[in-house]
Amino acid sequence: SSEVLEAIENVIQGVLQSLAQKKAPVLTVANRTDWRNIEFKDSVGLQMIPGCTTKQIRSDCPQSARRFALMLKILSMIYKMVQSNTYATKRDIYYSDTLLFGSQSVVDQIINDISCMLKIPRRSLHILSTTKGFVAGNLSYTEEDGTKVNCTCSATAVTVPSNVQGIKNLTSHAKFILIVEKDATFQRLLDDDFFNKVSPCIMITGRGIPDLNTRLLVRKLWDSFQIPIFTLMDADPHGVEIMCVYKYGSVSMSFEAHHLTVPSVKWLGLLPSDLKRLNICKDALIPFTKQDENKLASIQKRPYIACQPLWKKELEIMAASKLKAEIQVLTSLSSDYLSRVYLPNKLQFGGWL
Repeated sequence: SSEVLEAIENVIQGVLQSLAQKKAPVLTVANRTDWRNIEFKDSVGLQMIPGCTTKQIRSDCPQSARRFALMLKILSMIYKMVQSNTYATKRDIYYSDTLLFGSQSVVDQIINDISCMLKIPRRSLHILSTTKGFVAGNLSYTEEDGTKVNCTCSATAVTVPSNVQGIKNLTSHAKFILIVEKDATFQRLLDDDFFNKVSPCIMITGRGIPDLNTRLLVRKLWDSFQIPIFTLMDADPHGVEIMCVYKYGSVSMSFEAHHLTVPSVKWLGLLPSDLKRLNICKDALIPFTKQDENKLASIQKRPYIACQPLWKKELEIMAASKLKAEIQVLTSLSSDYLSRVYLPNKLQFGGWL
């Protein structure tokens, strides 16, 4: 905490020095979303390059003066929380003054900018992100406040903890981890008692694009157990994008890649090549939108696809067919095809990439 306080004090000192010299104060922030500032490393995923380009948030410029003020406001809130050892979610910060901030996304972006500027992970700033992910299966752990959580015995999923760094005593006999893109599929596998039937496993869903805590939990489970991690996604560009976030990270959070990415993640399904192999009826597939085409084209250009020839092939199949499929398409074969046939066969015969 002293490191965080010192980092904020240095920023404020810079502001005061500028004012003392009759200069307009400026905050310098890395260009987080510029691909030119990102390098791809097989062992880490997407990470920021050391000498990346920056942008200035000036206090004397109409376009950025408001953002400058909001950054100082949130810095002062973080400073107070660290001093008093209290925590707040990004939502709490937004609701502390909705008129001032205007929208939740403004708060989210500023917090990421501050985290990147100070080179301090977000949870060390005493800001918790709201969790939307669920975990179930062969896993138990103790939360920071001493609460014991057992995911094994519950027929319903457990919410991913909001302070993943604080959990300890993780125990599991799981043979693998299955990341499921969608809540509906996750619940279906839960109802089918999938994680007990095939072999003990841990199931996680970020319910779409994963929040920070879900990604932190996947990373923590990987560090703790070093067991295979498989993803079950829709056979569409959006599903591939989500899988890439777990495996290689996202551009906007590349400054925290070391804590978040799990490069060992494998693509289990739904593969575009599975659709032909399983004779899925064309009528059950969905035609691409223009947005899908653009998303797929952008994924195909990314640096990590070049080192994944098998993924590349699957994306080419998808691009050629211009058709996508949701995991639910397997119910056209039989209502429990996913848990009874598809997943057990894939896991037994190594049908992943």
